[in-house]
Amino acid sequence: MTRETAPRGRKARKGRTRQALMDAALDLVAKKAPFSSLSLREVTKKAGVVPTAFYRHFTDMSALGLTLLDESFRTLRLMMREVRQHQLPNEQMIRGSMETYFNYVRNNRTYFLFVSKELYGGSATMRQAIRREIRLFVSELAMDMARFPFLINVSSQDLQMMATLVVNSVVALTQEMLELSEDDEAGQNEMLIMAEKQVRLIYFGVAQWRSEPDRIA
Repeated sequence: MTRETAPRGRKARKGRTRQALMDAALDLVAKKAPFSSLSLREVTKKAGVVPTAFYRHFTDMSALGLTLLDESFRTLRLMMREVRQHQLPNEQMIRGSMETYFNYVRNNRTYFLFVSKELYGGSATMRQAIRREIRLFVSELAMDMARFPFLINVSSQDLQMMATLVVNSVVALTQEMLELSEDDEAGQNEMLIMAEKQVRLIYFGVAQWRSEPDRIA
């Protein structure tokens, strides 16, 4: 083993242990209680590592939870941004956005179960972190909406309001989807159709909206 190979091997093992801890926490959340009720010992036992190994990767359980949140939202934001930047909000774009989103939810179900439980029953720290992520989604969507020609006369405050309606609608439908069994294809497809209709109604309903000048706080 060369001097260069040894550090790479240690780094790879460290990465595997970190991922094992994250996977263990998600699995426990999916099968039982909210993340905030888990103990460090439960997570390390599930991951197959000693408790002291935990601190090589996370300072405490809150740090692990915040890392899981970042993993949950980061890739999704990039995916949704890419879909929106290539098309104007027509029926094809809305359908594509909703398919991209709900496929991501299905493929990352444990992450979204974790987020759902923490949003409605977790610690104040986790709830605030999730709400920050949701506000970031709203802000990015509002900025994208500002470039759509048919919304050119809509104020920035009203764009924020419209983006909030879209995001809140999708969040509520995500909660309903997570309550379905994983093999309920009909139910999941119904959620997708409902989301598409609601987002389409918001987008094309605002064509008649007339904004007042933005109020200065």
